[in-house]
Amino acid sequence: MIICSVNKIAKMYGGNSIFEGISFEMKDKQRVGLVGRNGSGKTTLIRLLAGEETPDSGQIHWKKGATVGYLKQIPNYPGTTTVKEVLRSAFSALIQLEEQMKKLEKEMGMEADADKLEKLVADYGNLQDQYAINGGYEIESNIEKIVHGLNIESLLEQTFANLSGGEKTKVVLGLMLLQQPDLLLLDEPTNHLDLLAVEWLGNFLKEYRGTVLVISHDRYFLDEVVNMVVDLEDGELTSYHSNFSGFVKEKEERLLREFQAYEEQQKKIKKMKEAIKRLRDWANRANPPNADLHKRARNMERALERMEKLNRPVLNRKKMNLEMEVTDRSGKDVVVLSDVSKSFADKWLFSNVNMHVSYQERVALIGENGTGKSTLIKLILQQLEPDEGEVRLGSNVKVGYVSQDISSELEEETVIGAFRNEVSVAEGEARHILARFMFYGYAVFRKVSQLSGGEKMRLRLAQLMYQDINLLILDEPTNHLDIESREVLEEALDDFQGTILAVSHDRYFLNKLFGKIYWIEQKKLHCFEGDYNWARKKMTERRERAVEILSEKRQEISSKKPQPAKEEVKENENVERDLGLLEEKITALDEQLLEIEDVELLQQLYLEKEHLEEEWEVLCDQLES
Repeated sequence: MIICSVNKIAKMYGGNSIFEGISFEMKDKQRVGLVGRNGSGKTTLIRLLAGEETPDSGQIHWKKGATVGYLKQIPNYPGTTTVKEVLRSAFSALIQLEEQMKKLEKEMGMEADADKLEKLVADYGNLQDQYAINGGYEIESNIEKIVHGLNIESLLEQTFANLSGGEKTKVVLGLMLLQQPDLLLLDEPTNHLDLLAVEWLGNFLKEYRGTVLVISHDRYFLDEVVNMVVDLEDGELTSYHSNFSGFVKEKEERLLREFQAYEEQQKKIKKMKEAIKRLRDWANRANPPNADLHKRARNMERALERMEKLNRPVLNRKKMNLEMEVTDRSGKDVVVLSDVSKSFADKWLFSNVNMHVSYQERVALIGENGTGKSTLIKLILQQLEPDEGEVRLGSNVKVGYVSQDISSELEEETVIGAFRNEVSVAEGEARHILARFMFYGYAVFRKVSQLSGGEKMRLRLAQLMYQDINLLILDEPTNHLDIESREVLEEALDDFQGTILAVSHDRYFLNKLFGKIYWIEQKKLHCFEGDYNWARKKMTERRERAVEILSEKRQEISSKKPQPAKEEVKENENVERDLGLLEEKITALDEQLLEIEDVELLQQLYLEKEHLEEEWEVLCDQLES
């Protein structure tokens, strides 16, 4: 069944047409990826679908009663509202039912009249049926599922108003997933998520009961999630019934077919024009001029005018021109960390970290948010000092650093001013260079604060290209870049003759370029020689082995437990019973952890296991004391 039908809609801003006459349909349970260059109008289209704006012409028709969820600007909540309260607001109707049931429970406990009591019981039964049918008893488990998946457990008791922009975005995303609208509209939902959360969201959306439309430049994510791609380009929309990889192949084949058809038509037009010219020439040579030949030429000319001309397909669009050259090579050892530990406010972030990056290696650093990736980068950049161990850069290492955010000090600078602060060239040369990074004409005089995330990244890459560097350190370099710009960046990095160290959650980017992965987890750094897929497989095996070792240790401790004296039996029997129950639960969890691969469930079970093991250790201490 069709949930949404878009019929010949158009939108203009300031006299400029964003698109016109575009049409497409979305069906129930379809997962649609909306792709296109930055500035092509994707966000405008998604706002029209969400009802945030209205089209200048055309219509958008919805299935009757369909609900729409759109992650737009962050809403405001009263200052004391906690994250948990924000998430629970997704079930406001059920919570009202719950309150009515509690009120009836009190009344039933106080009512002595049999007839009135019977009516209260009947009313309570009706409410309870509604509550159960609509998922009232699953509220907490549903919230827990989303919280673990998005890795926002630590935010639950914090007030929403005090969160960072990225944290608020994750919470509002969680709220929308809990509301489960019929159509879910997501604009770059992975930007503030770490790798595990991105994988969890992909799995969640694959099983989502409604329809999903997602704007994303994450190619791996699109391949996993979508079964239809709509490509918005040059104000026109083209639909492809495949995942992202299928779309790339189909689009290339379509462009080649269109180019061949265009060339064939051009040949035909050329021949018709030559025939018209010949007919007129022959007609004029005749004495008197031949009216019949003139008439045939005119008929052919009219046929040419009536012909629907094909536009020449653009096969090679303007792209960033990114080439990074290395003037002086570094020594063989580029970055060396030996037994490095770092803590903040008496809390250890990581300990005994060892890292070795050699000349021309492509090394990626990955891990969940908050595990210390940015701190490790700051240690390497010598912006921080380690509490223990040594951080050393090799001989003749010249670092170029691309952070997620351009310094706020540059916000009031113009594009050309910010560029010339880093690269000493004349204004004319600077404008020529910036044009290669798609800053044309007066765009070079825009303030940095007015640039989009992708434009800021292009500016930073332009600065780096003309600096003498042989070690590139990149912190989420693909964030905010459209797919074509990501591909250009990947080609440039592939040709770069120096060394690269990158933090990224873009799995396509990681698999394409990096042959060595450092994975930070549980305050330790693990090294894997291979791409991301290999590292993920090995990390899963390592976790499973850790579970086995824990199980063996528990069995060993259990077998060595001293027998209690007779006078202690009564005192300890309750503790032993509780200990036995805990052991059974932990063993059952260990078995589950060995079998499942679902990231969200793994996170949930690991947390549950940690709590049980803490209780188990406390009870063991009681028995041993």
